[in-house]
Amino acid sequence: MTTTEQPPLLEARGLTKHFRGRGGLLGRGGALVKAVDGVSFSVGAGQTLGIVGESGCGKSTTGRLLMRLLEPTSGTVLLDGRDVGSLNRAEAQEYRRQVQMVFQNPSSSLNPRQTVGAAIAAPLHAQGMNPPGGVKTRVRELMDRVGLRPDHYNRFPHEFSGGQKQRVGIARALALEPRLIICDEPVSALDVSVQAQVVNLLQDIQADTGVSYLFIAHDLSVVRHFADRVAVMYLGKIMESGDTRDVFDHPRHPYTRALLSAVPQPDPDADRGRRIRLSGDLPTPANPPSGCVFRTRCPLRPTLGEAEQARCAGETPPLPDGDGPACHFAERAVPAH
Repeated sequence: MTTTEQPPLLEARGLTKHFRGRGGLLGRGGALVKAVDGVSFSVGAGQTLGIVGESGCGKSTTGRLLMRLLEPTSGTVLLDGRDVGSLNRAEAQEYRRQVQMVFQNPSSSLNPRQTVGAAIAAPLHAQGMNPPGGVKTRVRELMDRVGLRPDHYNRFPHEFSGGQKQRVGIARALALEPRLIICDEPVSALDVSVQAQVVNLLQDIQADTGVSYLFIAHDLSVVRHFADRVAVMYLGKIMESGDTRDVFDHPRHPYTRALLSAVPQPDPDADRGRRIRLSGDLPTPANPPSGCVFRTRCPLRPTLGEAEQARCAGETPPLPDGDGPACHFAERAVPAH
């Protein structure tokens, strides 16, 4: 007996976002900034996909494209196999109910003149929803669910700590019972002791509700603890993707290996011996290298012949349909055992 494979909950295909930089007369005619350049991945139901990379690699822009806070230059976003770019107004409203976002800075994502109760209730009002027991009862339940005191409903954001504000943001994202929450660096602005609490809360919510996460972060240790799968971005492109344990334990792309080597280790001597240092400066997305965008800093480059270097410069390595690295010579990045 054959079974029909279910499509992923959310899928990005060739997602691209180019911005026109400032320059020329009246700020027109500036360089084209390739913030996201042909990114493809999927998120399954109840799954967490981590997107990692250096600052400026395009991971936050990718999250905003999925949330439809930005319109893509090209490419497709699909929910349950349906192109969200073709949705009418009512369908787009339903998409926003099913896909919510938790932002990086909990202070700037909340209106300082609005009580936290009103902030959490805002999505319910925007969708015209009146849950059983009323909006206020639903908001108090959400506050309790994220570890906030329901009787603080009428307090303002400045009366809360950073961790508490982020819990408000999580409660707001949960208000509409979404199927996917995009978490854009949700713990990077918090103290280390609070980060673990917020990550554990997100995991508990996933266990209870089955919600999926797209977890954007630069802290690799958090992603390793939290994500089922991971995609590594560099200069607008995905360099490697796969099961989190496989990518972290057996990285195959030279950029992934360099990124992981920079994670601090308990033993300073061991840390010095394993660090892979990249040469050169990070290229600008307004003028990325041809072919493989990582080639100008790749530690494999000195080991390659002239014809091999020409291939790196002239041919963009594709990301495999399955798991793996986008590298012509990835097998050379992994030392023989």
